[in-house]
Amino acid sequence: MRYGAIDIGSNAVRLLIAEVNQESNPIQFKKEALIRVPLRLGDDAFIHQHISKPKFENMVKTMQAFRNLMDVYRVQDYMACATSAMRDADNGAQIVEACRKIGVDIQIIDGSREAAIIYNSNLQEKMDKSKVYLYIDVGGGSTEISLFANAKLIASRSFNLGTIRVLDNQDDPETWEEMKRWVREHTKIYKNIYGIGTGGNINKLSRIANEKMDKPMSYAKLKAIYQYLSSYSLKDRIHVLGLKQDRADVIIPAAEIFLTIMKVGHLKNIVAPRVGLVDGIIQTLIDSNLSK
Repeated sequence: MRYGAIDIGSNAVRLLIAEVNQESNPIQFKKEALIRVPLRLGDDAFIHQHISKPKFENMVKTMQAFRNLMDVYRVQDYMACATSAMRDADNGAQIVEACRKIGVDIQIIDGSREAAIIYNSNLQEKMDKSKVYLYIDVGGGSTEISLFANAKLIASRSFNLGTIRVLDNQDDPETWEEMKRWVREHTKIYKNIYGIGTGGNINKLSRIANEKMDKPMSYAKLKAIYQYLSSYSLKDRIHVLGLKQDRADVIIPAAEIFLTIMKVGHLKNIVAPRVGLVDGIIQTLIDSNLSK
């Protein structure tokens, strides 16, 4: 059985097609195809609150391609979720309708729903029940932060602060301060807090650090990587360091957001399990179909 997951983010749009093994216990899935298209919807949505005609058309073309791929792979169920850029765009509903006509139903989800879906990607398996964790997901348009103690959700909040917003100068000091206040308030009673980071940028930062998957990075290590990357121009980050063009710019503000949260929350370290919204969507589909 194959399921499809579509993540319509502010920086990129992704399709994950997964083969689900229903015989395993618990049910597991294997990634068969992962396609990423850097549409950068956030550039329009955060500055003009409107998706331009070219990006509107490219979005529909991308969804048509994803629909065709899901048909070829004989995907039996799928879910498509749009996040911050589509939330902010005044023509988001029009895009949803245009995509519905070509056979892709899109849900525009809020930050709390986004965080819940990502958490559903079996993140709890990464948690030691005796420890306190701050889960941080940094996207192009928003940052979701959740506090877990004894593997239970204590508090969660979404902030309109993301990499594309920062690059486009659409972040404001008040949001940064609000985020820092929230982190301080919710972490002050705990002595040792560990970080779990999700999103393409923390995954890449972890790889640059030559860390194995699930190996923690300290604040000092992450800061050193940030300073190393910042010492190169955008052009050199692409041509010398080999970063993709749509990763080379956003990775700097992403590191700044992670570092800010780690410093304010006094996090011991942060680990990047390399899961994201698409993984959570697949697990959500598994749970949904299992209950039927």
